[in-house]
Amino acid sequence: MKDIVEKLYSTGDLSDSELKELILTGDEEAADMLRTYADEVRRKYYGTKVFLRGLIEISSYCKNDCIYCGIRRSNREADRYRLEREDILSCCENGYGLGFRTFVMQGGEDAYFTDDVLVPIVSEIREKYPDCAITLSLGERSHESYKKLKDAGADRYLLRHEAASQELYSKLHPAQMSLENRKNCLFDLKSLGYQVGAGFMVGAPFQTADDIIADLRFLQELRPQMIGIGPFIPHHNTPFADEKGGTLGLTLRPLGILRLMFPEVLLPATTALGTIAPNGRELGLKTGCNVVMPNLSPVRVRKKYDLYDNKICTGEEAAECRGCLQRRIEASGYTVASERGDCISR
Repeated sequence: MKDIVEKLYSTGDLSDSELKELILTGDEEAADMLRTYADEVRRKYYGTKVFLRGLIEISSYCKNDCIYCGIRRSNREADRYRLEREDILSCCENGYGLGFRTFVMQGGEDAYFTDDVLVPIVSEIREKYPDCAITLSLGERSHESYKKLKDAGADRYLLRHEAASQELYSKLHPAQMSLENRKNCLFDLKSLGYQVGAGFMVGAPFQTADDIIADLRFLQELRPQMIGIGPFIPHHNTPFADEKGGTLGLTLRPLGILRLMFPEVLLPATTALGTIAPNGRELGLKTGCNVVMPNLSPVRVRKKYDLYDNKICTGEEAAECRGCLQRRIEASGYTVASERGDCISR
């Protein structure tokens, strides 16, 4: 198994059969070697910098009915909310004062947030904070909508593809949703000059190692600037409530693989990783990750953005959350970078 890790480190790619062995391995020495090499590569390209993204969860309304998601349309028990313009701008003001230089507006696919609503908000953030990056994560929209938001000042767009295998995608999403459309959205975003983020869940129901390999091959085709992966965590009000969640090991191995396959990519240590293990985000950083996304959302709404069970950091004020993360990052041997943190290959 160590020879496979060595090959990935030296060439940046493996055959499908080699990837499958590495994804499924129980060889702890090989897994340790993968972490060591992934950390070495991230340090080569980004040093010890960890970039902070200020997350603003603007709406828990969603028109979609993804089988795994706690804010899916069919969850009648979800406590819905949406932030107003003043709330969003207040989050940005608070975040800027705490040293954030990237704001991420994330939400369900909420029909309220039309271009007429979003464009002025993005424009105002751009005007007030010219030294900051504006990232959007608001699902599938038209090419025209993406262009308007880009013209208004948005820099980046996060749209996890979730599953590049058609068979798996159809088991995780309702028939009305289309993998082809999601992929088309990602290529639209690239064509418009966005820094693009894609990604997938690890350990989702029905997922196999072959499905993860399909994700890796799609990412090689897309060449995004950011890749976000995290473990599947069940939500009690979804059809997957009784399914097993993704494990720490199964998530860390693909993280290490991604860093070696995409040396210049921005790779978050996700909240979901920190949810399944108390030191999950720290282990993510040591396996090649170089981004964390503390929550700037008002505390009154954080528990309502309920994608999966037991989500961490829902009760902390933004300053508490940032201070806690900084201590954890520095204790792990890395440094918090108060800058935009663009992908070096953009």
